[in-house]
Amino acid sequence: MAETQGQTRADFPFFMDIPTRWMDNDAYGHVNNVQYYSFFDTVVNAHLVRFGGLDANASPVIGLVVESRCQFKKSLYFPGTVNCGLRCVKIGRTSVTYEIGLFREGDAEIAALGHFVHVYVERASQTPTPIPAERRAAMERIQVFTGD
Repeated sequence: MAETQGQTRADFPFFMDIPTRWMDNDAYGHVNNVQYYSFFDTVVNAHLVRFGGLDANASPVIGLVVESRCQFKKSLYFPGTVNCGLRCVKIGRTSVTYEIGLFREGDAEIAALGHFVHVYVERASQTPTPIPAERRAAMERIQVFTGD
C-alpha cells in the first residue's frame, strides 16, 4: 500500500456512510480499533450485494478474507458518521484486493486506510474458484490503477 496513494476522498470511487454507535467507543473515548475492521467488511460486502449479486446466505461462491490491515491516521468517535470509501487495486482470477478509506463526516483528511483481500471459494468445498462474472464487473467499476 503506497503511503501517498489512497489518502483523499477523490481516490475512492464508491462511498457509503456508517453511523458510529455508543458501543463502538472504548474506555479511551474513541472508536475502538476492532470497529474499523467492521467498517471495512461492511462497505466491501454492501458494494458486492448492491452491484455484484452477492447473496450472503445462498451464493454458491463466496469471498473469504485472507488478509487485512489498517493504517490508523486519526481517531473516529461516537456520535459521528464514518464516510467509507472503497476501491479495488488488484483483481486476479480468484482474489481481489480492496483499499478502504475511512473519513470523519465532512473531513478532508483520512482517518484510516484499510487493506482487505478476498479469496473466492466454492461455499460447499471451500476450494478456490474464479470470481463470478457479476462480482468481477462490480469490482471493475471501482478499480483504480496505482502503479504498484
